[in-house]
Amino acid sequence: MGRGSDAPAARMGGPEPARDGASEAGGGTQSIARAMALLMLVGRAGTEGARLADLVASSGLSKPTVRRVLLALVRAGLVDQDEASRRYHVGPEAYVLGTLAAPRFGIHALALDGLSRIARQSGDCAFLSVPRGIFSVCLHREEGTWPIRTHVLQAGDRHPLGIGAGGLALLAALPEADAARIIEANAAALAAYPGYSPDLLRAAMGETRARGYALNPGLYVAGSWGIGVPVRGADGRPFGALSLAAIESRLGAERQKELVPLLQREAAALEAKLGGSERGPPPRPARPLARTAP
Repeated sequence: MGRGSDAPAARMGGPEPARDGASEAGGGTQSIARAMALLMLVGRAGTEGARLADLVASSGLSKPTVRRVLLALVRAGLVDQDEASRRYHVGPEAYVLGTLAAPRFGIHALALDGLSRIARQSGDCAFLSVPRGIFSVCLHREEGTWPIRTHVLQAGDRHPLGIGAGGLALLAALPEADAARIIEANAAALAAYPGYSPDLLRAAMGETRARGYALNPGLYVAGSWGIGVPVRGADGRPFGALSLAAIESRLGAERQKELVPLLQREAAALEAKLGGSERGPPPRPARPLARTAP
């Protein structure tokens, strides 16, 4: 969101001037988008909470607009403000919503033990990502013990499908037609990722399917490499992805051969856990991981 779009808006919860239906719908949509964006920024701040100045800088909105939207979120219980530090935190109603959503997105809880094993055995950072429409969202980051780490991906980060090792593993595991549609839909968004293009993603998908795992050789941030594998549901479609990220010197070809089996074992174990749900047992695909049904 840029400052240029930060037009004056009526205070949430107060009277608004009469507007035609189209204008009212557009203004309401913009307000919702701002509120959700700020809620995500507060959530990504973690236990330390978010300062007002940081939220203004990150959102690109004016300070009065950020204050107004935060006030509405506080009234709704989605955001809470600490009286002493004045920092903003995720509120109790957000916790309730998360609890209600947990049965549907139980992959997060089920993946935690495996992510811990991956990070412990590799020494590097392990991630769980899930597809959300044409994007991938990082649900969890498990820190490794290696003293030099890459901090490119954090829990809550969202990128077009295909960005990063986890996102590429998800994209390559989709049927060909679905993957092509997503790449086309994200063509404009890829302009914000100088290392990427639709053609590069198409080529990377082919390489991923042939190799049997996704590799990000520092395309998003130079020197930050990653490898990833998909986690499939009962229908064979990717339900999530497990990935590792490290500095370039720790993810050379020989070490990839050591770490990919670790990711694949944990992906298989997670699929088995997910198979205990009503979805039924998910099949393991033969390697390489390509699944290109129309």
